[in-house]
Parts: sequence; structure tokens; C-alpha cells
Amino acid sequence: MSLPASLPLDGLSAIVTGAGRGLGRAEALELAGLGAAVVVNDYGRPGRDGSGEASAGPAEEVAAEIRAAGGRAVAHLGDVADSEQARELVETAIGEFGKLDILVNNAGILRDRMVFSMTEDEWDSVIRVHLKGHFNTTHFAAAHWRERSKRTGEPVYGRIVNTSSEAFLAGSAGQPNYAAAKGGIVGLTTSTALALGKYGVTANAICPRARTRMTEDVFAGLPRPGEGLDPLAPEHVAPLVGYLASPAAARVNGQLLVVHGGMVAVIERPRVQAKFDSKQDTFSYDELDALLTPHYAGRPPGETFAAAEVLGLKRG
Repeated sequence: MSLPASLPLDGLSAIVTGAGRGLGRAEALELAGLGAAVVVNDYGRPGRDGSGEASAGPAEEVAAEIRAAGGRAVAHLGDVADSEQARELVETAIGEFGKLDILVNNAGILRDRMVFSMTEDEWDSVIRVHLKGHFNTTHFAAAHWRERSKRTGEPVYGRIVNTSSEAFLAGSAGQPNYAAAKGGIVGLTTSTALALGKYGVTANAICPRARTRMTEDVFAGLPRPGEGLDPLAPEHVAPLVGYLASPAAARVNGQLLVVHGGMVAVIERPRVQAKFDSKQDTFSYDELDALLTPHYAGRPPGETFAAAEVLGLKRG
């Protein structure tokens, strides 16, 4: 990492969760490279399913890398799905850097299984880390920004970048917990965007595709290139996070963007595909059968409503 001549995030502070490895690490380095002071959060458990002993090592290593390049960074060992630890994370940014300006929610785990085999714990743990973890940090960051805005009577600078997934857009048969959590994150993002816009805060979500511990089996059949940057490298995703965190993205709010390998796609909100009106006071079974059955005739049984298929997107 090296600091460029142009520093659009100079004077701003950021939190990146799950930043000890993979996407979070690339995003933390990107924000620091653009001038932000960064709190590098990671629980440090080695298993992608959240197993193993917590360790400050991964977060400390990334923070040290940022400092060695001339940036400002501190490490935070904490579970964002724990409300108290999420509060401490936000307070760490405020205590170290005077305020919080940017929140990037990236932390997550996987516990994949088909819906008919999934245990209650496998469902709860993934929802907890992804969806509750996003809520916890957002809650405390939002309270900080609202209090600052009300105190001064002026909008503040606030940016939230959340991490959803193409598993939500296109479906993912073996990830009902993960897909549901990522869909919930989109709902949280749009709600937050509406609630915080008047305070000067934006909230957006990305669906990244990258080769990390979380996706090692998904992309196992796609070889790495012999030379040059891997099209699935997290470094392709990080610049979009840097942009969304910057002043240039002030008008980008409540958006969902897919990003990978030099491509960014802005996803539309769902649109009405077809509309049917009853010719009676209310629909009868026979009338619905006559209208809807022909509409769906000839479609593959597994076809989803998502716009992802238009982009040729796959699970990620």
C-alpha cells in the first residue's frame, strides 16, 4: 500500500469490520490509501464458519501494514454481532480519531447446508454475524451521527457501505441462511438510507465477487492467472468501497451495486413484470388459474425473479 497524491478521504476516519483478511483487508488498505484513518476490526477466528479461538493477530497485521505505509490505523478485536462489542468498536474510532465518518460492514461467516438439512444453530449463527452484526454497528454509528447533527444543527459527513451478495440476487441452493441474511442487509441498507439522509449520511450496499476464504469452494474451478491481477482478487472490489466512502458519492444513497473484476453494475429496484386485474369483486381460483398459469407456462421451474440473470451473474 502506498499513499497517492490525491487523498479524498484525508481527515476522515473509518471502521472496516472483518478486515483482517480477504475483502475487508483490501477495503481497509484502500481507505487508508485514500487518506482515511482506519479502525481495523476482526474477531480473528481462523475458521470461515466462525470456529476457533479469537485472535487480535489478523487485525494487528493489517493495522501495522497501514502504519508502515504512512497511514493511521488501530486494531480492534471484537465480535460485531455482540451489541456491547459493536458499541466499543464505534467508541474506539471516536476515541482514537475524534469522530467516525465511514463505516464499512464486511464481517461474516458461512455455515452452508441445504434447507432441509440445516440446523437451527447453523441458521441463527449466520443471521447473527451478518445481519445482526450489520445492524449493531449501524445502530451505534447512526446514533453518533444523529447526536452530532442535532448538536450543531447541520448535516454531518457519514458513509455506510454494507456487504450483500449475489446469493441474495440470484439465489443459492445450499445457502438459505446466507442468502436470507444478505437480503436482509439490503433491506437494512435502504431503510437506513431513508432514515439518515437528512443528517448527511448515505448508506449503500455492494454485492462483491472475490476469491477469499469464504468463497474458496465457489471459485475452486476457476484457475488463477499465471501473471497479472486475478480477476477475482479483492483489490477489484476495494476501489468501489473507497468511492462510496468519499465526498464524490454524496448523491449515491440507498443503492445496490454488483462489483467484480473491473465491472460495476447498478441494480434496479424490483419492477412490476406483469399485472392482472380481476373482472369480479375479488379473484376466484379459476380466474387466477386462467391468468397466471399461462403467464408462467414454459418457464424453467427454478427461474427466480431476480435481475441477476440479466447480468449473467452466478452465485458469489
